Amino acid sequence: MVLVLALGVAIWIAGARLGWPRQARVIALGLLYVLVLAANVALPRGAPLREALGGSAGEWLVLGGLGALVLLYARGLGKLRARVRPENRRENRPENRPENRPPEGAPGAFAPGEIERYARHVVLREIGGTGQRRLKAARVLVVGAGGLGSPAMLYLAAAGVGTIGVIDDDSVEATNLQRQVIHAEGRVGMPKVFSAEAGMRAVNPHVAVRPYHRRLTEEIAGALVADYDLVLDGCDDLETRYVLNRACGAAKVPLVSGALSQWEGQLTTYAPWAGTPCYRCVFPERPAPGLAPSCAEAGVLSPLPGIVGTMMAAEAIKEITQAGRGLRGRMAIHDALWGEHREIRLAKRAGCPVCGTG
Repeated sequence: MVLVLALGVAIWIAGARLGWPRQARVIALGLLYVLVLAANVALPRGAPLREALGGSAGEWLVLGGLGALVLLYARGLGKLRARVRPENRRENRPENRPENRPPEGAPGAFAPGEIERYARHVVLREIGGTGQRRLKAARVLVVGAGGLGSPAMLYLAAAGVGTIGVIDDDSVEATNLQRQVIHAEGRVGMPKVFSAEAGMRAVNPHVAVRPYHRRLTEEIAGALVADYDLVLDGCDDLETRYVLNRACGAAKVPLVSGALSQWEGQLTTYAPWAGTPCYRCVFPERPAPGLAPSCAEAGVLSPLPGIVGTMMAAEAIKEITQAGRGLRGRMAIHDALWGEHREIRLAKRAGCPVCGTG
């Protein structure tokens, strides 16, 4: 058997050097296998040639079966790869394209020319070089790559936040393009997290993007949130918001939360360990059916997610750089229909099961 295997290797190598296509070399190996199997079946036991070829057809049948399984697996894997959309293939991912790779440097260090990019931040007294270094070192998780997450991620990337994670299990649809500005017509059908990654890298190739194409669940929320310094909540599902609120409270990670409804948006920052209420304090129960319709049911003004999402990015930058006064303990409410902006104070709820005594 060793002799036959050595002959097979020699045929493969010699065929490659002679320029034989892969298919021709596979056929040659197949003919060799058939000849060896036929010799083991036709020749009598004890014949020198049969003994030199292994002496038994059974071993060759097992070897042939294993080879057939490997070929079937490779063919099936090839068909699966062929079904992957081009933009989702690893070699076509934005971070793997040479032109999109930032210059190599030490972790957390600014690349050549990067300081110039952030010059308008550096000259701000409240941010300056110290604040920009904090932004570079910061890790921010954005939950939801939709209306609120889209402008927030674009401005976080433009501002120079070093690492931006985004989690969403949805794909880009044509109806999203009216307000979800990080996506584009050519990326309809692509998972939103990969489309958002492409959008952020187009704005700033120096940002490290971590896309998570899955739903945020109780099982993964704790470990995921604990890996970040700040979280932005732009999702549209109450149960996911409750899961995120619990995870942020347990990990003591500030949560900048925004919400939309037709013409009105609101946002605040939750940090219950620092004296603010948590999301469950403000929204302890699910709304009655029909009381809080989704954007698909009630509609939403196209620029409204941009207004609120950009404000979320501003609050995130203030949290990271410790500039100004943030929205901890206060909720900002913007009414785009009447051009009004107001603010309400929020208080902890004693019976809250997340941060209270309940």
